Amino acid sequence: MINNDILRKVRYILDLSNAKMIRIFAKAKHEVTQEEIIDMLKKEHEEGYAPCNDKNMCRFLDGLVIYKRGLKPGAEAPEPLSQLTNNLIFKKLRVAFELREDDIIEALELAEFNMSKSELGALFRKPGHKHYKPCGDQVLRNFLMGLSLKHRPKDAE
Repeated sequence: MINNDILRKVRYILDLSNAKMIRIFAKAKHEVTQEEIIDMLKKEHEEGYAPCNDKNMCRFLDGLVIYKRGLKPGAEAPEPLSQLTNNLIFKKLRVAFELREDDIIEALELAEFNMSKSELGALFRKPGHKHYKPCGDQVLRNFLMGLSLKHRPKDAE
């Protein structure tokens, strides 16, 4: 999935203002302006569109985790990864929203997408593990759709 799409979907799910998004980036020790946020939220065909690279996406997701859950005492914001996979994005969203396996499966079912616990577990394994499975765009897209249906059900009607 394109990072900008994920950014837009998470913003919608949590009903985040530009100011809140700036604060979320700041939690990960990264300063962005309102104009940069607006440009990252634009669609590819819109004038002024700015792609959200993996490093910025990682900063946003790390900031989201800190924003929603806080930092452990004595801990600092992690250094952003320079390359993200759908699996890592899924893991960071899982942590930010404090979701268990059943919660994720429920969100996927809301989006009319079925997945077993073992299939889900394979997405959260480390690469190289014999049961590791890469997370496809369809799974991530349906997960985000399920979260939006769960968190903003009246808007979906």
